[in-house]
Amino acid sequence: MNGILLVDKPQGLTSHDVVDALRKATGIRRIGHTGTLDPRATGLLILCIGQATRLSQHFSDLDKTYEGAMRLGVVTASHDLDGEVLDELDVPDTITMETIQGTCATFTGDIEQIPPMVSAIKIGGKRLYKLAREGREVERKPRSITVHCFDVLQWEPPDAHIRITCSSGAYVRTLCHDAGQQLGCGATLAALRRTHIGRYALADATPLDALATRDAVAERLIPIDEALDLPETRVAEAHAAIVCSGGAISSKALLAPCPVNKGWVQIKDEDGKLLAVAMAQPTAMGTRLHPKRVFAGR
Repeated sequence: MNGILLVDKPQGLTSHDVVDALRKATGIRRIGHTGTLDPRATGLLILCIGQATRLSQHFSDLDKTYEGAMRLGVVTASHDLDGEVLDELDVPDTITMETIQGTCATFTGDIEQIPPMVSAIKIGGKRLYKLAREGREVERKPRSITVHCFDVLQWEPPDAHIRITCSSGAYVRTLCHDAGQQLGCGATLAALRRTHIGRYALADATPLDALATRDAVAERLIPIDEALDLPETRVAEAHAAIVCSGGAISSKALLAPCPVNKGWVQIKDEDGKLLAVAMAQPTAMGTRLHPKRVFAGR
């Protein structure tokens, strides 16, 4: 089995717990997830199986959409309800849905975000959450992220129901914390569900408990040839061997014009079988495709 699996992660499990469950169900060791969800969070998790594990970067780098609840009046160390409560404040009656939306809107676009101490980021070779457990707090450099939308769907005090679409690497719980600081009453993430990763939707995912056997996984597996959300091009058999040996080819060797002049592209044979993921680069003689991950001999 080589492909990806869309799983609806239940609450209470780590992303690695889901990987372990699928390894037991299939007998396959080569399985990995493409973007961690905290144990409290639920929703879409993309698992790569077999040779598809070599493509994990192309899934983990995609934008993500979440829906959840931001609880006003509470500040925690982890920026969600799992963390130590640092402060509890009254939520003024003057705060309305429009007030919250106006504040959340200031966190959209290209922004800088300081990661929370309770995170898996490494500083000095040690995970931040391990330092936090020791009672230590260290300086964290801001990271550039993009927030495409931070919408308030409903206001049911003290919870604001929200939808956020953001780039990879953004911490939704920290967006909630920072919005609460700006509102003046504090806030923390109370619930979170991931609904989209790029073009992949939670509506197409399968609950983990329905994936208890190898056959159940095989039935829902998206084959590697259909898995990627990347521009694609095709080559005739005469040039397929060059691609499969890792050799670069000119766009003139393609069966149709290259869909991109620069960036990632998947190269397939005439029948649609994935041969390689390549980097397209412009040259004086036209676009040239350099295979970076080759899938010969499947």
